Amino acid sequence: MIQGTSTFIHVGQIHIDHAPMAISTVLGSCVSVCLYDTELGIGGMNHYLLPFWNGNGLQTPKFGNIAIPKLIESMMAKGSSARTLEAKIFGGAAMNSGVCDAMMIGQKNILVAKEILKEYRIAVVAEDVGGNRGRKIQFDLERGKILLKYATSSENNA
Repeated sequence: MIQGTSTFIHVGQIHIDHAPMAISTVLGSCVSVCLYDTELGIGGMNHYLLPFWNGNGLQTPKFGNIAIPKLIESMMAKGSSARTLEAKIFGGAAMNSGVCDAMMIGQKNILVAKEILKEYRIAVVAEDVGGNRGRKIQFDLERGKILLKYATSSENNA
């Protein structure tokens, strides 16, 4: 992982930057959509907890159907277009047996990402989703690549 030049984002955050910077986060059932503009060399990442805003409270980027369009619109405000953007999707693990699995939060988070990116006609060029292990990801904007490390079983239970 790149040290010192990486911005860490938490649930409900969106960050856009350019090389040589990097953006990182840690995911369980949450999902991050990473967008990279192949012409401008800029990238953005979101980190959302639940697939859909239910209409109560604020429309925050904690919800996929808010976070993904907001990320896309933020990239376009910096000069990107759908044809120069490529997407990578990470997370959506089934972390706890029981409630989360029954509700399939991780799977729903993955589906909302794929559906919204399809609506915007942004190609998904890579994904590492599902399973039952958390992930640490770092988006290297110098190369447009994602560095991924799986959480160990003790980290999953923390």
